[in-house]
Amino acid sequence: MTAPEAETASGTFPAAGLVAGLDPTPPAMAVAAEPAAPAEAGESFADALAQYEKSHKKTARQEGGPAQIEATVISLSADQVFLDVGYKIEGVLPRSAFDNNAAKVEPGQRYPVSITGRNEEGYYQLSRFKVAQPTDWTALEAAFAEKLAVVGTVTAVVKGGASVDVGVRAFMPASRSGTRDAAELEALVGQQITCRITKLDTTEEDVVVDRRVVLEEQAQVEAEGRYRSLKAGDVVAGTVRSLMPYGAFLDLGGLDGLLHVSDIAWTRIGKPEDVLSVGQKLDVKILKIDPETRKISLGLKQLQPEPWETAAERYQAGQRISGPVTRVAEFGAFVELEPGIEGLIHVSEMSWGKKVRVASDMLKAGERVDAVILGIKPEERRISLGLKQTLTDPWSEVAQKFPAGSQVQGPVTKIMAFGAFVQIAEGVEGMVHISEIVADRRLHHPSDELHVGQVVQAQVLALDTAKRQIKLSMKQLIPTSIDEYVAEHKIGDKVSGRVVEVSPAVVELGEGIRATCRAGAGSPSEAVQATQGKADLSSLSTMLQARWKGAAPAPNAKPEPLQAGQIRSFKIIALDAGSKQIEVELA
Repeated sequence: MTAPEAETASGTFPAAGLVAGLDPTPPAMAVAAEPAAPAEAGESFADALAQYEKSHKKTARQEGGPAQIEATVISLSADQVFLDVGYKIEGVLPRSAFDNNAAKVEPGQRYPVSITGRNEEGYYQLSRFKVAQPTDWTALEAAFAEKLAVVGTVTAVVKGGASVDVGVRAFMPASRSGTRDAAELEALVGQQITCRITKLDTTEEDVVVDRRVVLEEQAQVEAEGRYRSLKAGDVVAGTVRSLMPYGAFLDLGGLDGLLHVSDIAWTRIGKPEDVLSVGQKLDVKILKIDPETRKISLGLKQLQPEPWETAAERYQAGQRISGPVTRVAEFGAFVELEPGIEGLIHVSEMSWGKKVRVASDMLKAGERVDAVILGIKPEERRISLGLKQTLTDPWSEVAQKFPAGSQVQGPVTKIMAFGAFVQIAEGVEGMVHISEIVADRRLHHPSDELHVGQVVQAQVLALDTAKRQIKLSMKQLIPTSIDEYVAEHKIGDKVSGRVVEVSPAVVELGEGIRATCRAGAGSPSEAVQATQGKADLSSLSTMLQARWKGAAPAPNAKPEPLQAGQIRSFKIIALDAGSKQIEVELA
């Protein structure tokens, strides 16, 4: 059943708010209203209500009606305060309309309020502003002089604005209606609004009203109350008002707060619009309120568990993980293990063999990779990752593949002043010192003989797998006179040689050919030893001519101890072509 609204001294009372069988007369107005005639038999409830409204309307106009009424607090919710305004339906005020967000408001307390309309839920909308309900020009002049808000009803949309009944016909410009477009202005027709008289000409009967200024004042008061009620740590509801590259501004009910892009989520976000949209409603946490600038900093990720707090429970050193590369820097690449947790692959951990100088040479943003956790420090929010550890370490088999003395081949990868690096396997390089490149001359720089990319052969001199170092020699593979000597002789051959060192004994068998001697003193001598006096030069000359021919010692030679400069007869007891080693003993 739809019934006309009953105009009261302090607001409107729609029949939709009544319940059949209940006395429709508001308790607060029972004395002021004229008694209605008894309903005759068969009279409908609608007729009785219409008779009440008629009499009530007459009384209100005759007496002028109160500008405000005393309302009693009934209960409080998280956002609103419910008050008894003397009607069947309660009125509501936002908590922000009271000091400290209504922290000290309790049921039973009374406050002066004005009724400004009805909300979508059917409750009376109240205001703590003093609102007048003029019924004649005198009341209008008083309200205009005191700059009081007045209650009026929008009757029609006209050119440039709307017509409003405030006891007389008034004009409200569209720009001062508080609406954003023509549709919203049209929706006000038939509704009761609160406005302020900005122009009053009784002679011309010209009245202009402004609704927007009242709305702004009310919003300012509510915002101030809202601001005083907020504190760091509170969780509040907000609506995304606008998006910027650095974050999002949220409407907190008349107040703006900034949700910085770094506080939207634990994971890295490029742009706020990637995860938020204008008009979206969010629950956020107040991180900080600046009392000087009144700026409010908000956080969304703070309502979710911090992933680093439990990271040590999910990730350990040696664990293999997989994730996308989120960003690449010169020194390394960041990989997302889960939202909010990233690990770093340093350039030194990207390849066993390739010298990576810039991470972008190996990885690109968005690429998915497998890696091994090398270390984790949750307190520093750091996880070190290794890319090369997912592959077999080529150095693990170097000792078996390239023992000392073995021959290797590979390209020259780099030349330095002290030598050249040669790649002998994927991920394995050895170094040829400048002194081990050639045997017949001294080089000023390795580039005198080698160039990058040149394929060379070398011999492994020594290796240290712990330090990942291999020493190579190229000159060891170049044929020399000792190679020819070894090729022409065999174990057991008797040869002549000159003693060049005594302890340990070293014998020169030919130019540049030396052998170690195991012999002691006492072997027969075929040489003419230099004495403290004059040497027998003719005998010495004969012996020097014969030493390379392996001449036998004289039968009557007496054994003498080895002395430097002696020419003696020796027997070969060991020949090693690979190491170019010869061992002899006195024959």
